[in-house]
Amino acid sequence: MPSQPRDLRLDFFRGLALIFIFIDHIPENVLSYFTLQAFQFYDAAEVFIFISGYTAALVYGRTLASQGALYATAQILRRAWQLYVAHIFLFMIFIAEVSYTVTTFNNPMYNDEMRVADFLEEPHVAIVKALLLEFQPTFLDILPLYILLLVIFPAILLGLRLQLLLVLIPSFLVYAIVQATDVSVPAYPEGHVWYFNPLAWQFLFAAGAALGLGEAWVGRRLRSTSAPLLIAIAIAAAGLIIKLSWTIHGIWDPFPGLFLKELWPINKNNLSPIRLVPFFAAVFIITTLISSDTKFLSSSLTKPLIRCGQQSLEVFCFGILLSALGHFLLSEYNSTIVTQLAVNVAGVLALCLTAKMIDWYKSMGRTLSTGGARNSGNRMTSS
Repeated sequence: MPSQPRDLRLDFFRGLALIFIFIDHIPENVLSYFTLQAFQFYDAAEVFIFISGYTAALVYGRTLASQGALYATAQILRRAWQLYVAHIFLFMIFIAEVSYTVTTFNNPMYNDEMRVADFLEEPHVAIVKALLLEFQPTFLDILPLYILLLVIFPAILLGLRLQLLLVLIPSFLVYAIVQATDVSVPAYPEGHVWYFNPLAWQFLFAAGAALGLGEAWVGRRLRSTSAPLLIAIAIAAAGLIIKLSWTIHGIWDPFPGLFLKELWPINKNNLSPIRLVPFFAAVFIITTLISSDTKFLSSSLTKPLIRCGQQSLEVFCFGILLSALGHFLLSEYNSTIVTQLAVNVAGVLALCLTAKMIDWYKSMGRTLSTGGARNSGNRMTSS
């Protein structure tokens, strides 16, 4: 089966989401007033999980079609294992980073703020709970969700190949039960729950996968009239106006926060419908108005973000460590706007350079592999 060209929209928006995650994870960061969460009810987490489901369906859907269910399942679980190993390494480095900072600056506040104190109190238990994905310090909660979703993804993929609604209806029913009952998944230590409730967030992942497999079919149905696009624009505009009023209200109290008392708080843990509906509206607008061959995706300005999206695991892990480091630097030295901007610029440059370096390294590997295969073929021909 011939390989299909990458949809650079996915890489671009995933790369942008990773940059936003880095910025948003630095507390009281001035640039967080210019990221997605300042203008809409959802944030970069929804973008990351949705695109992860979409790309998983594209990649492993082709594997399923060409190599069969057993091989596709093996590849999916292999990727889940890679993510698991990366998460455990990130966990240990994060614990070391926080512990070193606490010791260096004699500031035990970070232990509680980053939830590392739970590890230091009983490390023999915490490490086992971390291996079981039940212990999730601050910032280390989205990869366990992604790992779990990939583990169950073979069943999702097989169901979607048979009939999209065979997966989407049960997935939505589980999501609806969470909204009605507030059921959650327990975590460590006792009394805590998974920050990203997998019973709710699985619906967003499944919806992304369904769109990845059936975008052409869905597009033909929804784009047959202009009404769905107008409705989506109206929803997105309403979300923009309301959430922007909240952001301004948080900075300048006299400015009214529209519907603040009626809508607040918006539950991120359980993926509140108020977050989900505007996000789906934005997805529909983007897929309708921005094609995969849009010129700006091939410009030099978007290449750094696209590379970040293509090397998402490494960039995400490095971004988590940089966010914590940026927080420590701003807290211990000074947090003037100039310093905050310097930390943000340095962090974003580091992420983009890391993505470029990894992309170069992988391209060298592909070149050597191709050259080796070509030389082998020449030897076979000459013999």
